[in-house]
Amino acid sequence: MDRSHYRFRSLWALPAPPTAVYAVLERPEQYPRWWRQVRAVTRLDDTTGVVRVRSLLPYDLTFTVREVRRDPAAGILEVALSGDVDGWARWTVAAAGSGTLARYDQAVHVNKPLLRRFAVPGRPVFRANHWLMMRSGRRGLVAHLEAV
Repeated sequence: MDRSHYRFRSLWALPAPPTAVYAVLERPEQYPRWWRQVRAVTRLDDTTGVVRVRSLLPYDLTFTVREVRRDPAAGILEVALSGDVDGWARWTVAAAGSGTLARYDQAVHVNKPLLRRFAVPGRPVFRANHWLMMRSGRRGLVAHLEAV
């Protein structure tokens, strides 16, 4: 088993219609306004940008994000990732009761030397760090949606 490979899934129940949630999620350059662990997003062109994130642990991850699929009718946003992590990430947004269920799936291979070096003993800590980042992102998005 490759200890530098991770798969994540997060489900966010959100109190807003799917179109409103999708409209926020499709603008990654705005993520730092509502998701404090997304430190910077720099657009390179209409479909590519560089993202820098940092959660609880004292290290940044920087990677290039390239749009692979943008399908508002299906509620899907998918990107390819390269840099400190290689892989893909996908948002799937769907109606759920009077709100929205946003599903985040990600599969990545970690390239950052520090994370590779501590892949075995650090794995539970790295997964917890990701979980905390996603929890904070959901909270930030709820607050953002309520403010607009």
